[in-house]
Amino acid sequence: MFDPSGRRVLITGASSGLGAALAMGLAQQGAVIGLAARRPDRLDAVLAEVRRHSPDSRAWVVDLADLDGIDAFARTAVDDLGGLDVLVNNAGIPKRRWAWNHRPDEIADVLRINVESPIRLTTALLGDLAASNGHAVFIGSVAARLAPPNEAVYSASKAAITAYAEGLRVDLGVAGCPVGVHVVQPGVLATELFELPDNDPSLSDIEPLPPTAIVDAVLGVLASGATEAFVPEWFRDLPAVKAGNLDGFLQGAVEYTTGRIETLGIAPPEPPT
Repeated sequence: MFDPSGRRVLITGASSGLGAALAMGLAQQGAVIGLAARRPDRLDAVLAEVRRHSPDSRAWVVDLADLDGIDAFARTAVDDLGGLDVLVNNAGIPKRRWAWNHRPDEIADVLRINVESPIRLTTALLGDLAASNGHAVFIGSVAARLAPPNEAVYSASKAAITAYAEGLRVDLGVAGCPVGVHVVQPGVLATELFELPDNDPSLSDIEPLPPTAIVDAVLGVLASGATEAFVPEWFRDLPAVKAGNLDGFLQGAVEYTTGRIETLGIAPPEPPT
């Protein structure tokens, strides 16, 4: 079993949502948490709660979209924590938009923050994780496996980081490097990501789980060594269904989405011109 007590855990995107829930959940089990996020006011509030359980925890205000600053931040975090046992790449942005309506700047932002940034941070910290027989955890999305409607670019970003994690696990295995690599794929969890401005409305009819559901999922992969986990677990069965009949699965997604649009009374997308 994985015992979080005393483990040094760096969590990105830790000022709200899944990152904050994970920081609190692991701190309550004795982990020393490093919190990284952009918003100082929210970050301070989460840090204050975390320190009630883990007084040695730290926080840094950092914009991980600034790729050139990632190496320096990685060194600061490791120095301040006195080493690193677990990296959780949680920071990310959604973008609900019909595929042909994405602006070029949106595409660049999603790929930079959801793909390039965690790859750069992980690369910068692999040596430190190897020194502690540590773990790199990527918070992905079921979108990586299931092609949901009006999330093509977001889905592509989560599929890319999933593929990176799988490839990283293989490469580390070849090198005999003792770093575990894991991806946790959340479905619909009750966070503000579904309410952010400049996004189309969510079409999901799935009842959201509380954000605290991410804690057991992350602890589960750390304990079992599994490459991938889904939240909720029943999503695990769907990629096999999709692979068994891709055309049928995608056509089913079209029909489901058309029905949701009618049920919600919203305008269907205009076709590209």
